[in-house]
Amino acid sequence: MTILRFALALVGLGMLTAVQAQVAVQVHSLDQRAGTAVVMPGFWFAADTGRPAPAMLLLHGCGGAYNRNGVLALRYRALATRFNAMGIHVLVTDSLTPRNERELCTQKNGERAVTQLNRRRDALGALQWLAARPEVDPARLGLLGWSNGGSTVLASSNLLHAEVEASPVKPSLAVAFYPGCVSELARGYRATAPLLLLVGEADDWTPAEPCKQLARQAGGAPVQIEVYPGAFHDFDGSAPVRVRSDVPNGVHPGQGVHVGGQPEARAASAQALERFVRAIWQP
Repeated sequence: MTILRFALALVGLGMLTAVQAQVAVQVHSLDQRAGTAVVMPGFWFAADTGRPAPAMLLLHGCGGAYNRNGVLALRYRALATRFNAMGIHVLVTDSLTPRNERELCTQKNGERAVTQLNRRRDALGALQWLAARPEVDPARLGLLGWSNGGSTVLASSNLLHAEVEASPVKPSLAVAFYPGCVSELARGYRATAPLLLLVGEADDWTPAEPCKQLARQAGGAPVQIEVYPGAFHDFDGSAPVRVRSDVPNGVHPGQGVHVGGQPEARAASAQALERFVRAIWQP
């Protein structure tokens, strides 16, 4: 059963809230505004383990962390349910609203109000927040992000960034769903931890080819890539494929991008994610 179907089944049984003890928290970024640390809203999902356990930080894409009703999106709640059942704590952070932004998808690259520098510092601060919690095993911290959040995973796990190299807390695994790989490929990528890339071959928003090159050229820890034929951006979602003409970026700027789920890629990526996490953390 895929992560999304698993969560929807729980919703149908009225069990999602019982399985996930969602707690609102505040998480300090390493980023600052006017000399004061940016404070991010966070959502903490604690696994019932009775001992220090691994923890995963979930990083949202350019659309932010919430659905149209202002509630934490099902994607994050569903995956938190799955990870909690595996004995893994989950933290979801919101990088946009503390900076008075709702979404970045319709903003051109290079003009976005929230940059990868901001988001990298958010992620590094959140890792420190996790490491300080007594119920968390600080040796088993993970990064997992989608699209813009996947790019943040790359930027936050690349030892060629001085502040990543200097960080006292580093992830022990990282996962990126359809990230933009161009920037880290150009910089050079030296992984601080094993990385799993999950990308769609047909993605015309964040194309697969730069991620393939990054996987081939990366140094440091091992980098694994799974490429799903015929899959577009957001292939792990359940919405049908459509064209987003409001997105100014992508392979063909100004012509829009395709987004939408593909059942085969959704199922395969869920399985690849679980195999990867279990192989490294053995929760």
